[in-house]
Amino acid sequence: MRKLLLLLWLYCAATAQAHEQTFAVAGMQVTAWTQDGPAAGKQPVLIFSHGLHGCDVQSRSLTAALAASGYVVFAPNHRDASCHGGTTPWFEGTELIFLQPERWTEASFRNRADDVRRLIAGLYDDERFADRADWSRLGLVGHSLGGYTMLGLAGAWPGWKLPGVKAVLALAPYSMPYTVRQTLGQLSVPVMYQCGENDFAITPMVAPPQGSYARTPQPKYFVEFAGAGHLAWTDADSTDRKAILAYSLAFLNHYVKGAPAEALLTHPLPGVLDLRYASELGSSERAAPTREAAGSAESR
Repeated sequence: MRKLLLLLWLYCAATAQAHEQTFAVAGMQVTAWTQDGPAAGKQPVLIFSHGLHGCDVQSRSLTAALAASGYVVFAPNHRDASCHGGTTPWFEGTELIFLQPERWTEASFRNRADDVRRLIAGLYDDERFADRADWSRLGLVGHSLGGYTMLGLAGAWPGWKLPGVKAVLALAPYSMPYTVRQTLGQLSVPVMYQCGENDFAITPMVAPPQGSYARTPQPKYFVEFAGAGHLAWTDADSTDRKAILAYSLAFLNHYVKGAPAEALLTHPLPGVLDLRYASELGSSERAAPTREAAGSAESR
């Protein structure tokens, strides 16, 4: 455990500052984060998709930390954005459809998938990132409806499938339409689901034996964080995100950067209620301590 805690400390202490810039691409507002200083070779690319009525900078502490750790991160403002320039009202009549996942089809929020495609097409030859962005190493990251978006682009909606994706990091994703439609078996890239103990709308969709994680092909990972709610991955929440960042980097570094697998991918830190995996690293239905043990570890 000491070694894992040291690894967590190194992940957090080693992150330098990231440079942030906002600009327009293909008619969308986009924010990009890159490592400060001149580029030392090309770096893998991450596209971040925000949640419903979130925005490009909703998870700045996470996207900036990923960039500081050696990624070029781009986050578009989808049409439903309501901050940082977004104009969509919070209540526009779309919320009730989330209670009816059986009604969802490939047409549901397809505009978000189209945004990601237009973003990549608009940035692929952009001179501002020509010396940094390695588009052959592309990862997708999404929170909530953004997680739905990125799972769809990875093949959960076959008609959305985006070529060249190396991995998907799904943060508290709205994945129920794929579970109901039984399309998660179409995923063809590694997936890590991250959920929170207190996210009573999402975690029960992902974690159970017939949930999204169980229906996802290998390689796959599931991490549940103690005390975390639905907004734990956003800056609107005061949750300590050190462990979230550590597991995110361990997953992305291995499957997007191509780095050797870290022990963190198969070992729970204190405060992790559930860690499951099925990959080339082996498999475990429940590698985490019990909830009581996790709480005890947190208090030490």
